[in-house]
Amino acid sequence: MLDEKILNILRHNKDSHVSGEELCKLADISRAAIWKHVEKLREEGYEIEATPHLGYKLIAIPDILIPSEIKWKLKAKIFGKEIISYKKVDSTNDAAYELAEKGAGEGAVILAEEQTKGRGRYGRRWISPPKSGIYMSCILRPHIAPNEIPRITLLAAVAVTKAIREITGLEALIKWPNDTMIEGRKLCGILTEMKAEQDSVDFVVVGIGVNVSTPAKNLPKGASSLKDELRRRGVKIAVSRTELAKRILEMFEEYYDILGKKGFEPIIDAWKDLTAMLGARVKVTLPNRNFEGQAHDINPDGALVVRLDSGVLEKVSSGDVVVIR
Repeated sequence: MLDEKILNILRHNKDSHVSGEELCKLADISRAAIWKHVEKLREEGYEIEATPHLGYKLIAIPDILIPSEIKWKLKAKIFGKEIISYKKVDSTNDAAYELAEKGAGEGAVILAEEQTKGRGRYGRRWISPPKSGIYMSCILRPHIAPNEIPRITLLAAVAVTKAIREITGLEALIKWPNDTMIEGRKLCGILTEMKAEQDSVDFVVVGIGVNVSTPAKNLPKGASSLKDELRRRGVKIAVSRTELAKRILEMFEEYYDILGKKGFEPIIDAWKDLTAMLGARVKVTLPNRNFEGQAHDINPDGALVVRLDSGVLEKVSSGDVVVIR
């Protein structure tokens, strides 16, 4: 795309102006076309200075989730190779699922500035106001059995939590299986969906929702945003959604590669390093019964092992788990 080509030329010369003549040569288009594309970039939020006799200079970049911004210096090789972004969509998971059915390749990413029907586990609504969060879905085509898909969910939780820690400095933790939390407040949720036969997986869609600067009034009870958590700690810097989304993709690819080459054990180890849940007393809510016990371990399938008061070990593969103390 010419917009992206012009933008990248200006990025590479961010400390100086690029003359109109040079920009025409590099982009291989006319001066009139250059002006047209620069105006389009300005409408998207890019601040581009045009100075007579000097040329064009990129002054500021908007924090928008579009392919050119995510791909810029992205270190992932597969995740993000194909990116589709929307200003508004019902659900990035629904859009990704539809694209996967049409043959979209592994690592394809769908992003949106706003979701009107965002959802989490069990169909719960995920509030997705415009330009305040990361709403992103990734398409995977892993060579694993359907019963191993929970491994992907835990892997994604590790990637997201590590990325949040790296970008913000917040000591985020994981609550089984895939919520990123800080001091009991939820920052991020992950929804994994798949299309599979009895013994094989066609594709997996991993949806990731991060509350970056979501206003507190829009969040459900028990949720928080990165912006609010930083403010609680006296930090007033803005978190770049673009940089965080890129880092999530890079971490996701890194751990997905580890899963393929070394198996699930390194993922379990990383998950355990990022949780304070093991050893805590928890309440488990299932469709047909509830019980309490101590969160004991994560088994090789990614299920939570709970030690009941009787000493019996109970495997929890799905359901709601709440830390009591």
